[in-house]
Amino acid sequence: MSSEHSGPSWPLRVLIKALLNMGLVWLMATYLDQYFQLTGGIAAVIIVGALLTLMNIFVRPILEILTLPLKLFATILAVILVNGGFVWLTMEITQRMDPALVHLEIFGALWGWIVVATAFGAGNWLIKEMLHRSARD
Repeated sequence: MSSEHSGPSWPLRVLIKALLNMGLVWLMATYLDQYFQLTGGIAAVIIVGALLTLMNIFVRPILEILTLPLKLFATILAVILVNGGFVWLTMEITQRMDPALVHLEIFGALWGWIVVATAFGAGNWLIKEMLHRSARD
């Protein structure tokens, strides 16, 4: 089994990331000085860039795990909001139609909207998956 490497080695990638972080720190200190101020010259740029690189290597993975529940909650909330928007738009369109032909109403205040938006989202996902699988077969 051959060990082909795609791209630079891990130490070289870390060095490249550190240099790029140092460049980013310098750019921010130079052009975003109304928001980001750094004193200490090139030594400060090197120190902060190196610290950012080390934090990305060692601390970010821990923070990613710790914030996973929040990310899942935010994703679910975004999906519910998008589906709620579709339901609201559908309701707005149907309200401009003849009520003898169609009448759409959502009951249960906020909770009703959440349930309906979630049900429509889950149903549409299921329909999409069924159609996707039948197209592959």
